[in-house]
Amino acid sequence: MQTVLRFYAELKDFLSAERRSGTVTRTFDVPGNVKDVIEGCGVPHTEVDLILVNGESVDFSYRVADGDRISVYPVFEAFDLSSVVRVRPQPLRDVRFVLDVHLGRLAGYLRLLGFDTVCSNVWSDHELVGISTGQGRILLTRDVGLLKHGSITHGYFVRATNPRRQLTEVVRRFHLAGSLNPFTRCMECNGWLEPAEKAAIADRLPPATRRNFDEYRTCSTCERIYWRGSHYRRLNEIVEDARRAGE
Repeated sequence: MQTVLRFYAELKDFLSAERRSGTVTRTFDVPGNVKDVIEGCGVPHTEVDLILVNGESVDFSYRVADGDRISVYPVFEAFDLSSVVRVRPQPLRDVRFVLDVHLGRLAGYLRLLGFDTVCSNVWSDHELVGISTGQGRILLTRDVGLLKHGSITHGYFVRATNPRRQLTEVVRRFHLAGSLNPFTRCMECNGWLEPAEKAAIADRLPPATRRNFDEYRTCSTCERIYWRGSHYRRLNEIVEDARRAGE
């Protein structure tokens, strides 16, 4: 038995070099579901938004048959697909993230924009999957295999390797520009930032900082102190770049 799959747009990025045209022919003895066939080509199910088999929309449970022609599409941003079956679940009401160990700098930038983002260099793949599914967090990763875990419903493979470009990519992919709440979370631990009286933290401030600044915030979790020092202009540029990227 044989089926032909056609992958569109950025889904081709997951295919091997000899399949980069987007067309893949698969042979099989026992019919399987279309989700397994797609992931067998290297494409994680979290990247797929629409599947057409012989011109008809199907979900991941469809059993592939001999002669099927399967078209696989990525997330659509400019088209209304409400009239056809979409294989991904509805977007999470509250956008929250969990990131793998390779995306630590991106985690800090997402917190800078105000998004609830957790990341640790000691979490195993099993723990990342558990956090994503148990806490309703979108899993961001550079590990394609991790996104193929059957229980992951909301995940995304980050293409860029530069953290600033990664931030722009994520803001665009999840349409975050209108939801920014910058400088409200600790970039180190994800805790909320709260106004702090200068007198209450004066003994923790460097002398030059104490002389030159009067407004401060502290993290409600790790007690890290924040103020608008020389670094603020650079951080604000990151915020504005992210805002423009999503417009």
